[in-house]
Amino acid sequence: MLQRLRDFFAAPPPPKLPAVPEGTCYYAIGDIHGRLDLYEAMIAAIEAEIAAAPDRDHRVIVLGDLVDRGPDSAGVVERTRVWQQTGNVRVLAGNHEEMFLAAFTKPEALRHFLKHGGTQTVLSYGLSKKQLATLDLEDIFACLPQIVPQATRDYIAGFETMIGAGDYVFVHAGIDPSRPLSEQKRSDLLWIRERFLNHEGPLEKVVVHGHTIFEQVMDCGNRIGIDTGAFRSGVLTALVLEGDQRRTLQTRSVNGGPVEVVHGDRSR
Repeated sequence: MLQRLRDFFAAPPPPKLPAVPEGTCYYAIGDIHGRLDLYEAMIAAIEAEIAAAPDRDHRVIVLGDLVDRGPDSAGVVERTRVWQQTGNVRVLAGNHEEMFLAAFTKPEALRHFLKHGGTQTVLSYGLSKKQLATLDLEDIFACLPQIVPQATRDYIAGFETMIGAGDYVFVHAGIDPSRPLSEQKRSDLLWIRERFLNHEGPLEKVVVHGHTIFEQVMDCGNRIGIDTGAFRSGVLTALVLEGDQRRTLQTRSVNGGPVEVVHGDRSR
């Protein structure tokens, strides 16, 4: 009887924390946007951790928006392709990849692309600033398939839209809170903002996303935003998930200085 009373008044057990599958370690990398310098340093830091723990199943997810705004989108795309050949790396499509591919379909889509960071992408594929300034839109449209190989376009078109791991799901922009994960629309996964960001209730899984820039990692319980605006802030962020633990890994370049690696404290 006394034991039953103790059990009745005892504090309830703590809630189960979200976790990735046992034995795995996930690295989710936020929006790169052409910052090959930060990305190369991030790859080196992750590969060093993988080499130091060979018994662990390490997996990398790039959250999309590899291209636009930064100086070397072509280099980021190619480096990702090479990394996938040697490591367990998966890539999500971002809205900027979608705009990039649409730019090959009609001049007006190209105009939209160039207005939203695509100018830097086109330059990174070999079009000169002089050509970009002197050619009209129709001529640039005609040049685009010549400077960006079909194999590159096919590679980008094959990027995924959603990846699940245990209690987490990884997407580029977010999800529609009113729909189950199995019924999400591609347009929301790549573009959604306010309806997702303003949702305060629980979600089917903890959503790890990019797309919306925050000064620091934004952990809201039901979602974790890791786009720290690499192209303008000089800070590229990866969220590291192992069991029910979280930590961050960042590469930073302040005012164009050398890139440094910053290891965040393990949380929870």
